[in-house]
Order: sequence, then structure tokens, then C-alpha cells
Amino acid sequence: MLSKNKIKYIHSLELKKNRKEECVFVAEGPKLVEELINHFACRLLLSTPNWLKQHPHLNAQEIIEVTSEELTRASLLKTPQEVLAVFVQPNEESVTNHANQGLCLALDDIQDPGNLGTIIRIADWFGIEHIYCSLNTVDVYNPKVVQATMGALARVKIHYVDLPSFITTLPTNTPVYGTFLDGNNMYEESLSPNGIIVMGNEGNGISDNVSKLINQRLYIPNFPKDRPTSESLNVATATAIICAEFRRRLT
Repeated sequence: MLSKNKIKYIHSLELKKNRKEECVFVAEGPKLVEELINHFACRLLLSTPNWLKQHPHLNAQEIIEVTSEELTRASLLKTPQEVLAVFVQPNEESVTNHANQGLCLALDDIQDPGNLGTIIRIADWFGIEHIYCSLNTVDVYNPKVVQATMGALARVKIHYVDLPSFITTLPTNTPVYGTFLDGNNMYEESLSPNGIIVMGNEGNGISDNVSKLINQRLYIPNFPKDRPTSESLNVATATAIICAEFRRRLT
């Protein structure tokens, strides 16, 4: 039986300070839990009998069989989906420069959980294994971020750094790309297979402190060029377009 204290504990993990103190995060739904359970230690798993029957060999510290009603009370979602897991956050690794070995993303104060989760999923799709987030970027273990990654969190490493300081430590020949409305048409520019692509805040774009460190300014052109259009693209959408073009150049 699921206790009130367990339900209270799970709901407390909506808050960043509690997740940080406990070093855990919540994931819900069969697909997401199945993606993550082989990559992160599982502290607590709640599941309906049917899902447990289909997964008899689970590696979890504590497993509680619950009814649909109990899962609804524990869930952070409007529509619970068979299983909820509390995973242990991985130990923070020392920040290493991966930009010379391949393509990386840097996120400058992304605030929307859905955007961050989608960008992680995009990075996974395009084989980008490292994302450097500014210290003010939304917490990657926010439940909404975790849900939006659709399991990509298992394969993409997220590093929180002082972004301007990190970029200044890169070798001087490292390509540092950024998207700007006054940048150069990305389809006409030379793009490298390595480096960092910086994506800016939803409302303010790339901050001045980071902007001055970018050595390749890009622009995603609208079509046709002289047609009145939206002021800008959603940051996750822009990330997908940019990443697709970088990868296309490698084919």
C-alpha cells in the first residue's frame, strides 16, 4: 500500500531545492521509465500490477505495486501512465571541453522546461552528446524537462557552467556559433563538424556577455526574404533547424 508520506515525498520533488537535497528526480510513463531505468539508479518505483507483470526483472531499491487511484494521487501529471519512478541524479562530473572532438550546444538562460527538454531530445537525434547550460538555465531535473526529453536524458550529458567563463577557456581556434537576426545566412556559411552552437534566451536572445565571445554569427533566413513574417522562431525550433544543417554538411 502506498503511504501518505511516500506521496508527500514524491510531490516535494517538484521543487528544485528538494531534488537537489535528495539528489533525485521523477520520471513517469512506460516509455520514459523504460528508457531511463538502465542508465540511472532507481530509488523508488510505483507501478500498476499489469506493468510490473510485463517487467519482472527490475533493478530498483524499492518497488510498490499501486492501484490506478493511488498512482493518480502520487503523480505529478494530469494523466498518470502506469508507472512512476524516482531516479538518482548522476554525480556531477568536472567540466571538460568536448567542442574540439565534436559538435556541442550551449544554452544561454533557457527558461521554459518544455524548450529545454525538446532541445535535449533534438541533440540526441542529431548525435550531440554534450550541452553546456548557463547557471540560470532551467533545472534539467525539473519534472517537465525530464518528461519532454522522452528518454534522451539517458544519452545526452548536461553541464551547468558559468557560460562566459567556460567559453573563454576554449582554445582560440574553437568555432563558437550563435544565432542573431543580423548574422550571416547559415546556408551560405562554412560550418565545421566541431565547435559550440549557442542558443539564447526565449525573450532576450543571447546575452551581451556571451555574444561578444561568439566568432561565427549565423542567421536562419525566412522565405521569401522580403515577406513580412514572425519576429523570431521558437528556440527549440531554431535549434532543430541549425543542427539539421550542420549534420547535412557531413553527409
